[in-house]
This record gives sequence, C-alpha cells and structure tokens, in this order.
Amino acid sequence: MEITVIIIAVTVFISILGFNYDTFFNRLKFNPYDVRHSGQWYRFFTYGFLHAGWVHLLINMFVFYSFGRLVENAYRDYFGSKYILYYILLYVGALLLSVIPAFGKHKNDVFYSSVGASGAVSAILFASILIAPLERIYLFFIPVGIPAILFGLLYLGYEYWMSRRAKDNIGHDAHFWGAIFGLIFTIVIQPSIVLDFLNQLGFGVNM
Repeated sequence: MEITVIIIAVTVFISILGFNYDTFFNRLKFNPYDVRHSGQWYRFFTYGFLHAGWVHLLINMFVFYSFGRLVENAYRDYFGSKYILYYILLYVGALLLSVIPAFGKHKNDVFYSSVGASGAVSAILFASILIAPLERIYLFFIPVGIPAILFGLLYLGYEYWMSRRAKDNIGHDAHFWGAIFGLIFTIVIQPSIVLDFLNQLGFGVNM
C-alpha cells in the first residue's frame, strides 16, 4: 500500500476523533504556550493530524493525494527501499519546521492554537513542482492548467505577503515554510534533481 494512502487514512481517523471529542482535540492541537510552559513538545507533530472541519480535511487530503503519489513514486525511483524513510521524513519534517515561526511568535500567547496538515501538504506540493515543473495544476476557478513552476512562484509570493499582513486565522507562515522545506529537503537528499529541474525548463544543463 502507498505511504500516501496510509498517512491519509491515519489523518482522517484522528481528525474524525477530534471532531467528536473536544478533550482529544485540545490535547493534540498545536498550542505554543503549552509547548513552552508545559513541555508538550509532541504538539509539534500531532497538530498535523487534526483538522478544523470536514472542508479543511478534505481539501488538504485531496491536494496531498493528488501530488503525494507523484512524489512518492519519484522517491521510490531515486532511493529504492529507502524511499519510505525519506518520504516520511519529508512529511513529518515539514510538520515540525512549518510551525516553528508560529511557535516563536506565539509561545507566550495562551489563546493561540492551530491544526491541519497544510505545512506538510505544501512540502509535498513543492517537492512535486521540483520533480515535474511543467506539469499543469488546475484550480477550481481557472479553466486552464497553470504550469507548476508558475503556480509555485505565485503561491510563495502570496503566502509570504499574507503571512505579514493577514489577520484571517490561516497559517500562511506554515504554508510558506512548509513549501520551502519541501524544496530544500528534496534537493539535499537528491542534489541531481536540480539538473533535472533545469533541463525540464529547457536550460540544457549537463554534468
């Protein structure tokens, strides 16, 4: 069974429990105050398996499924039997790294909390852009596909801008840093992917 499907199944199961049991939800959500003052470091990871509602869950899992299979298959081709370890490190590492900025900002704010796999999903999305930059990405409100590389640039610019201006309770920092982590992690473990990326864009780079 694909690792992507397993992660989705675990996330859906835990999210449904969170929908139905407030104590469970509150125990696992990311709350920087509890992390710092109560030593609950596990929240850096558990929050990513909870969601605020069905729409939040379905969107994240749909995007993850759509791009996760591409990344998982590419990792399998690159790393053979080690791909499972690297793929899980990509996902779990993004959960951790994407909320570190929020921890820094809100570690003394008892009321701040967040949930959702968006940071990890952004990492998967941007790893897929690095692997296949000319693939078309289709959005609900745009009838034609956007090249992945163009979508990625627009996405990063938007999330960076919104993270400094928005007051909409959306984790723009997590989206931005999750995306950056997905790029850097994939390049670090497979440096030759940069040449593949440039060649796909028509730069004709050779070793």
